[in-house]
Amino acid sequence: MIRAYKFLMRPTVGQSAALGEMLRDHCSLYNGALQERRDAYRHPSKTSIKYGQQSAQLKEIRAFDPERQGRWSFSSQQATLRRLDKAFAAFFRRVKAGDKPGYPRFRGVNWFDTVDFPKDGDGCRWNSTAHDPATRVRLQGVGHVKVNQHRPVTGKVKTVSVKREGKRWYVILTAEQPEPKPLPATGSVVGIDMGIANFLAVSNGAFVPNPRHGRKASAKLEAAQQALARVRRDKRTANHQRAVQRVADLHRKIRRQRLDHAHKTALGLVREHDFIAYEDLKIRNMVKAPAPKPDPDQPGSFLPNGAGAKAGLNHSISDAGWGVFLTILHAKAESAGREVIAVDPRNTSRTCPECGHVSAENRLTQEKFHCQSCGHNAHADTVGALNVLRAGLVRRDARQG
Repeated sequence: MIRAYKFLMRPTVGQSAALGEMLRDHCSLYNGALQERRDAYRHPSKTSIKYGQQSAQLKEIRAFDPERQGRWSFSSQQATLRRLDKAFAAFFRRVKAGDKPGYPRFRGVNWFDTVDFPKDGDGCRWNSTAHDPATRVRLQGVGHVKVNQHRPVTGKVKTVSVKREGKRWYVILTAEQPEPKPLPATGSVVGIDMGIANFLAVSNGAFVPNPRHGRKASAKLEAAQQALARVRRDKRTANHQRAVQRVADLHRKIRRQRLDHAHKTALGLVREHDFIAYEDLKIRNMVKAPAPKPDPDQPGSFLPNGAGAKAGLNHSISDAGWGVFLTILHAKAESAGREVIAVDPRNTSRTCPECGHVSAENRLTQEKFHCQSCGHNAHADTVGALNVLRAGLVRRDARQG
């Protein structure tokens, strides 16, 4: 089992400068490799360059530019080239599937924030047993950097990554661990219905409120973004840097609040229930903007398509963070030995749990459910969670059978 750890780094002023240079030089390597691929494809011969060919050139690149490329870890530079290769593989996969291709783009120095070290001990060394009270990580070209290790790392460290978030630096570790002991069985099964009014409705009738972290911070975020827009004329000024940092700090706070809520909610479900069923929502499709409707009577004009109202719904869905929550739920369930199953979300809130009648008229409002056949009344989200649980149990029994 692979588990990730993220710790705050405490670099000195000189180490911070070296970390920034490391990101800049890896970004230059990434962009140079991308340019080589573009030029090769534009050549009349339509040559295709792969990772192996570019990796073989690293020795010459490091010898030609020892000040910028030769000082960093060879394996981390290979990881940067693999990152570009994965971007092209994803591009060709989307082309083949008929999706929006999204050709790999050049990265600005402020949009390249991570350097990966594929193996602990090769260009980096995680050291949590140093004589100094503070844990340190050694990075080639940077030195031994202090780390705020707020929890122990169990298992053998496999990979190390360095990430910049605003003015802060983090080290991310992946460690290989033995399979954990499952939690004691509770005998409880549950279905959950994710929503906007309530973050979760549980099949036992409970609700988890939606904290709406993004909406609560929207006024402060709007003011910070307006202040940034006013000083954007010269990006070199101290005022501009402070305005950028203010916006980044607010976004980081919202993201951390959302993660904290997702962790606590998922942990509560995993501790209390042996089996959890949820709706297999296509979140990416749900937050897409509606297609424009050209006006046939006025060329160049468009008919109303509800884009404004849909934008508000999209913001609410993104603010809820369903995708992050489901990722965390799966990880915690795997560690605890719990079973999590996704079910088809169609008609879960329109089906009566008492008689099975399916009709759009059963759901009178966002909250009220009234069966047109048997007269059953309940909260619409609780009805959806009950139907999700039943569908999940059917899938589990079919899988076991």
